[in-house]
Amino acid sequence: MYHVEFPGMGLSLTVDPVAFSIGSFQVYWYGIIIGIGFLLALMFALKSLKRFGVGSDGFIDCVLVGLIFGIIGARLYYVIFKWDYYSQHLNELFAIHNGGLAIYGGVIGGLAAACIVAKIKKLPILAILDIGVMGFLIGQGLGRWGNFFNQEAFGTPTDLPWRMVSENTDGIGVHPCFFYESVWCLLGFALLYLFSRKWRKYDGQIFLLYLVWYGAERMLVEGLRTDSLYTPFLGLRVSQILAAVTMIIGIVLLIVFRKRTVKSADRILQPATDSVNVSDTLPKAESAAAEGENTAAKTESAAAEGKNTAAKTESAAAESENTAAKTESAAAESENTAAKAESAAAEGENTAAKAESAAAEGENTAAKAESAAAESENTAAKAESAAAESENTAAKSKTENGGEQ
Repeated sequence: MYHVEFPGMGLSLTVDPVAFSIGSFQVYWYGIIIGIGFLLALMFALKSLKRFGVGSDGFIDCVLVGLIFGIIGARLYYVIFKWDYYSQHLNELFAIHNGGLAIYGGVIGGLAAACIVAKIKKLPILAILDIGVMGFLIGQGLGRWGNFFNQEAFGTPTDLPWRMVSENTDGIGVHPCFFYESVWCLLGFALLYLFSRKWRKYDGQIFLLYLVWYGAERMLVEGLRTDSLYTPFLGLRVSQILAAVTMIIGIVLLIVFRKRTVKSADRILQPATDSVNVSDTLPKAESAAAEGENTAAKTESAAAEGKNTAAKTESAAAESENTAAKTESAAAESENTAAKAESAAAEGENTAAKAESAAAEGENTAAKAESAAAESENTAAKAESAAAESENTAAKSKTENGGEQ
């Protein structure tokens, strides 16, 4: 149990390294936090496989083997440089629940084992390194809080507002180096993730940026720590030397490969051609990249020609539809004209029928007129006959009267 204070910030809390116990078996926060960091890193890695052009088959094997040898490497690294102590306490060689895991040993052991498995499984090694180091930043950023619960990995005395005081610091305010590294790693993850989404050009680029980013931080923060591992002869901090070397290597290789544009996600290289020896694969990669660009240009040309053909086809279809519309309009107009002609013909026939009817009626009237004329002539003849008869009767009457006189 530790009583931890941050006097400059007015914070005070009690920290128990043991999270819970099952009988006599104690579960430490250190292990729980590292486990959470590992799970989050694994989730991120699995989600990123497709984007980095890495197949899921065999990747879990890389992770499991890398985890085992990462823990072995981290402990072995720490024990080697603390051999003066562990040679006298062999029973504590495997007591990792109390701390004693060196990050650089874990990175070296884990990545080396994962690369060997990737080579066997014919996976793109450089792309796996890119994914792996971003996962490391997640694990390191969270895992450093395990150092806080164990009250270790702190630095030299300071009077800064965020200084930390506990029993392990002998009541003196010290640099919370675990906090510095946690923030640096989580910030590095955010930046490298953003870079991988927008500006990553080739497999291995994120790995080289990690070497520079983490190396710069570790080289500075390691100089503040009071529990550093030292080389046996020169008396130099091991992590500072390793951080400086890896940072310089990273910068040099970033400059050398600044024009490189080869990614497994683009399917330019076959997985089996990836190798840790970057300089050996560079000529093949550049050739494959040129071929890929040529293929892309041909594809774009074919796509443009296809679009042109499609445009012509659409134009022809539109013209055909227009012609069909005109044909339909002409047909409708023709049908309308035919209908009018039929109507006119029917009207003509009706007029002819009326004319014929009028002619027949005229003939009938003429016949009646002729009949009336004949009857009139007959009546006149009868009248003349009656007049003659009357004159004849009168003559007879005069004759008879003269005779009587």
